[in-house]
Amino acid sequence: MRRQREPQRGRALPGAVGALCRALPPRARPSPDTLRRAKFDRPQASLDFWRLLYALLKQIHGGKWAESDAIDNQIRFVKSALWYHGYGRLELYQLSSDGSAGSRELLLAFSWVLHRLDLLEQLLARNRVKTGDEASVCTCEDDQRSSQKCTTETAPEYGLGGRVDVRYLQWLNGRLRFQWWNLHAQHQEQCSLLHKIHSSTSGSHMDQILGHFSVTETDLVRHPENYKQLLQILESETRQLEAFLEWKQLEPVYWQWMETVLDNVAEEGAVCESQDTHVAKIRLRKVTSRCLWADSLTGQINRLSRDLRALCDQLHKLVTHQKAVWFEKVKTREEELQKEEFSATARKMQESVELKLLDFTYLCAPQKTKKHGLCRLVFRSKRPASKMGVSESVAKEAVPAVTATEVIRELQMKEASLERELKQLQEECRQRLDEIAEGLDGVICISP
Repeated sequence: MRRQREPQRGRALPGAVGALCRALPPRARPSPDTLRRAKFDRPQASLDFWRLLYALLKQIHGGKWAESDAIDNQIRFVKSALWYHGYGRLELYQLSSDGSAGSRELLLAFSWVLHRLDLLEQLLARNRVKTGDEASVCTCEDDQRSSQKCTTETAPEYGLGGRVDVRYLQWLNGRLRFQWWNLHAQHQEQCSLLHKIHSSTSGSHMDQILGHFSVTETDLVRHPENYKQLLQILESETRQLEAFLEWKQLEPVYWQWMETVLDNVAEEGAVCESQDTHVAKIRLRKVTSRCLWADSLTGQINRLSRDLRALCDQLHKLVTHQKAVWFEKVKTREEELQKEEFSATARKMQESVELKLLDFTYLCAPQKTKKHGLCRLVFRSKRPASKMGVSESVAKEAVPAVTATEVIRELQMKEASLERELKQLQEECRQRLDEIAEGLDGVICISP
């Protein structure tokens, strides 16, 4: 039976690899021959694989990329992105920055990304042609996450050696806040422009459920000659979807082929391990001969250890005295500040009560149909409570829509719940720090 299956798999393998390549985005589409060369670790396929991983990971992370980027920058980005997603093979991170070797390791990394991150599904969702104005809406439970699988528990600790200056972290935090404010301002401007387009084209659409044009449809009305380019993009997306369906049927053949690649890696690793064992034995003999002279230093080390213990005892007595004096000063100052902090404590209690009330309102609210994913924005001028609503973009008939006011209200209640949880975790961290500080002599811990 095995002899009959091998020829069948051999005939189906080119179809599986070809479907995989066609399902990838056009600008990052490798040739099937690149994967075949990488199986045998041919150096000619290394640069192609580095560029492929760079283009794919850039699209996953929503960044812009250009083919003119230097190859060392591409390799550095690929390694950091794979580390971020939890790829743990040391051999990949040890590859040279010129991209001259390691095509088989890159094939393994590509297959890992393909399986672990749902690569094709993510790329198809990101590169989907959007003819309508959409927004991401999530009213599901907090324990549900997006389809992106990012595990940091198994991430290797590469590049984390040494200490990080706290001022650098503060600078990064400030930069992140500035970028967030800038993004929020751009989003507000986008919403304002969308409102102008939706309100000015209200009643012009053939679909009475929508009633207005989207940005893409408005552009086509103003420039009818652009429909040919849109039609070409839609045809390309259709071919890519057909290739994806073919890939899903032939996917087991590809993973059987990858098992043979892993077998080749294991065989080469066994040979290298036997050579490394022989070299290690030789090094062990040299180290043993060199360590004989170290026995004469044992007496001197013991004498130094006794002197060091005596100094530590004297230092401990001094620190204990200084600690008692400091605690007395702190107690006096605490009594002075107790009256001043009463009003601040009352305000904090009031804010905490308001957050808890919002949280209880969210928990006691009746369960509604949860929504998650992209929804199409629909302008409703007849509703005084909310002029902007969202409805599912895949629906062709009237469906129950959720208004923007309802989404904002649910997000506010979730914010209150998360704020309460954050304060609880901060209090637990303060208590833990106080417990740790009590066991340290001569250390002053100021709670944040």
